Amino acid sequence: MFAPRTPAAAYASVGVETGVSTADPHKLILMLFDGALLCVSTARIHMEKGEIAGKGEKISQAINIIANGLKVSLDMEAGGDLAANLGALYDYMVVRLLHANIHNQIPPLDEVANLLGELKGAWEQIGSQSSAAMAA
Repeated sequence: MFAPRTPAAAYASVGVETGVSTADPHKLILMLFDGALLCVSTARIHMEKGEIAGKGEKISQAINIIANGLKVSLDMEAGGDLAANLGALYDYMVVRLLHANIHNQIPPLDEVANLLGELKGAWEQIGSQSSAAMAA
């Protein structure tokens, strides 16, 4: 692993690593949603500024989080149709991000951000319902 460039980056890196090592599976999925949303919003900023390399890097990171984090975490056997539908939605998001990158278009980025935000909100509700049920 490489050394962070600034003390703030070092602090953030430790915070993320600590969060990952202490998080339950539900929290890890929320962290993936947060990471993907951050990458998409940062890609949008790079796109608006004409920073092609930064845009491409952040879109690639978002694709990686969606395809190799969120989608891979699906249990297709236990999840049935819901898992299959989410898998298809994640594939769609990847296609839209590739389209945004190739055509330098902001609307597909916004579309993916909205989809990720809705899924994250649903995931948060599942977590709070699960916590309430465990407390009862």
